[in-house]
Amino acid sequence: MKQVSLLIKPASSLCSLRCRYCFYEDEAASRAQRSMGVMSPGTVRALLEETFRAVEPGGAVGFTFQGGEPTLAGLDFFRGFVRQARALCPPGVPVDFSLQTNGLLLDESWANFLQEERFLVGLSVDGFKDLHNLHRVDAQGGGTWNRVLRALALLQKHRVEVNALCVVTGLCARSPDRAYRQLKKLDVQSIQFIPCLDPLGAERGSLPFSLTPEAYGKFLCRVFDLWYQDWAAGQYRSVRLFDDYIRILLGEGASTCAVCGRCGSYLVVEADGSVYPCDFFALDQWRMGRVGEQSLTELARSDRAQAFLDWGKTGPAECAACRWASLCGGGCKRDWYGEPPRNYYCAAFQSLLDYAMPRLVQMARAVY
Repeated sequence: MKQVSLLIKPASSLCSLRCRYCFYEDEAASRAQRSMGVMSPGTVRALLEETFRAVEPGGAVGFTFQGGEPTLAGLDFFRGFVRQARALCPPGVPVDFSLQTNGLLLDESWANFLQEERFLVGLSVDGFKDLHNLHRVDAQGGGTWNRVLRALALLQKHRVEVNALCVVTGLCARSPDRAYRQLKKLDVQSIQFIPCLDPLGAERGSLPFSLTPEAYGKFLCRVFDLWYQDWAAGQYRSVRLFDDYIRILLGEGASTCAVCGRCGSYLVVEADGSVYPCDFFALDQWRMGRVGEQSLTELARSDRAQAFLDWGKTGPAECAACRWASLCGGGCKRDWYGEPPRNYYCAAFQSLLDYAMPRLVQMARAVY
């Protein structure tokens, strides 16, 4: 394997927050075993051995830690993981580490460690204070905005690279200016807007936090305007979706599979070593096997992995006549619904690309 990208859940679905829209809490509740606890030293060892056995000479490895809340595994877990990874890594193979966190457990020791090991940190922060505190609450139902901003200040003090991850709910979509400008004020390297997911099996758009295609399309168009204005004024700040479209136009490929509709760019490893083909499908029916029992190469080539990839190739029929199919590839299949399948957010992305493409091409040419 030339590129081994693993999304690791060291504390499974355990979390210190009770976010009202959490897709992984819903996903875990749909499995026979809701949580796999904290990853054991033996599983860590097997995972690392299999990872560095799988990577080809001249290849690269990326470890991303996510949850639930991954910091619940403890700082000692991460220290041990990185130490072993450095020891087992073959010469000449670069290794990158990243962490997606709610930030509540971060302190000076964490910040020092993340800076020393050059972690990229994705900090979940939903736009602005009252919006964030509505959905991202602690176990007592209290808002967490102030605590997240303290964590951000701590990371920035220690010069840790931080990206902001904002879930776009229906309410967020009504305030694109406020969300974008507040996130800009946080002075992070990149902003990622993530469309809110309805629970598995729920009618799309039926919940208080649900995001409709029309609202999402309007949100994206307005945020694009603000982002483009900043770029034209020499005040560029990365917004991952828009950057990915420029990468695709330049022939470089997107940084996320959801943008370009190509599955198979990474594997998910749960705390017990179970492996799944996608974070949105860490479900019993898509469990591919377990590290230590099969090699990563065998898991990636398994019948279940191939079935998942084949499913991704049979995208919405309407894509065949869409002028933007080469950019989005049908989008993320977690957003597919109905039979034959349709992408729930198709209208949103069509609105954005129809609206923004001349300026995206202009920016791509300026980069080139």
